[in-house]
Amino acid sequence: MKSDDVAIEKMRKSPILILILVVIIILTLILGYLLLSHIMGESPIAAIFSPRLAEITAEEFNFDIGRARMFTTTGSSIAAAGTLGIKVLGPDGVETLRDSFRMGQPAIASAGNYCIAFDIGGSAVRVFNNTQVTAALETSGTVVSASINQNGWYCVVTQDGGGYRGVITVYNNYGADVFKAYIGSGFVLSAALSHDNKSLAILSFTETGSRITFYDEIDSNDEPEYRFDYSGGFIVEISYLPDGNVLAFSADLLFTVNSNGENNILYSYHDNRLGAYDYDKDFIALHLYDFGVGYQGRLITALTDGTILGETVIEREVISISAVDKSLVVLRNDGITFYNEELEEFEMSAGAFSAAGASRILAVRKNIALATSDNSAVILRREEH
Repeated sequence: MKSDDVAIEKMRKSPILILILVVIIILTLILGYLLLSHIMGESPIAAIFSPRLAEITAEEFNFDIGRARMFTTTGSSIAAAGTLGIKVLGPDGVETLRDSFRMGQPAIASAGNYCIAFDIGGSAVRVFNNTQVTAALETSGTVVSASINQNGWYCVVTQDGGGYRGVITVYNNYGADVFKAYIGSGFVLSAALSHDNKSLAILSFTETGSRITFYDEIDSNDEPEYRFDYSGGFIVEISYLPDGNVLAFSADLLFTVNSNGENNILYSYHDNRLGAYDYDKDFIALHLYDFGVGYQGRLITALTDGTILGETVIEREVISISAVDKSLVVLRNDGITFYNEELEEFEMSAGAFSAAGASRILAVRKNIALATSDNSAVILRREEH
């Protein structure tokens, strides 16, 4: 072979040798990384294929409306009532409504895009949406409670004296007084309007337990249609369902009842203590404590026909729960957890948000919640990568 041919052959082999050398170096580095990871107890292969955990981002919202603030949602916005009035912030934290007035013990409720704020033990009532106050009134009697339906109709429970334990006034969405009911026995706690604006259910305490008084066709009937007595029991809250039945939360039962006298037990928890509850559309959430076992208990989700969607044991202190859009947010003393309606927990990175000091959680929409305390209101967004 000529010298020129030998030189050409060496040049052909050089890239191959360089490539082999590079491969050897890469394999050596990978082997060293795997060995080091094994020694440190890590699994690099698992890390490649494991999903990235969702993180929670926190952003403080400013609700400068005095003390004793209470919160609710109106559409995708957040409404608050305090001792100095009401305020609404959009999902971006920008103020869309403010109304200043005095309340001693503020409370707030909402349905759809409508809100009602009222002063328990006082006389101030405000009805509003995201951008404007649609009704402002001062009641003649002391306000006990108020509620509003998705059509903007609302009712106010007052104690007016004159021998009556409670007066319930129903207003339409224009603020006109359309019906009054007078309860002469027991103590009226609350009232609720049906979705079609035609029926009224009134919850009161009696000497023997709780009572729900039904008025059907309130525009033409001044007499109660039916009284349901829950003897020996304590009903905490009532709410109308779209089908016309009333959903009732008691200290030991979850059930429905209607003005025809039909009632249906959805879930019994006689052996547990009711810790917290929430209802959003057809989705019900319960937190039940086991008697005498510290903070151990259960979370349960169900449909309004009694179908159980999910159940899970929880051993940490639960401070507050909130349901929305077929999801549930739980505030514990050591953090928060997002669940779907079947109580499958959404995994999140550790330490994503500290719940220290938060006293209530409000689900705004799926993956978004508001954690509140006396001095702060923080929007939490669960972000998947």
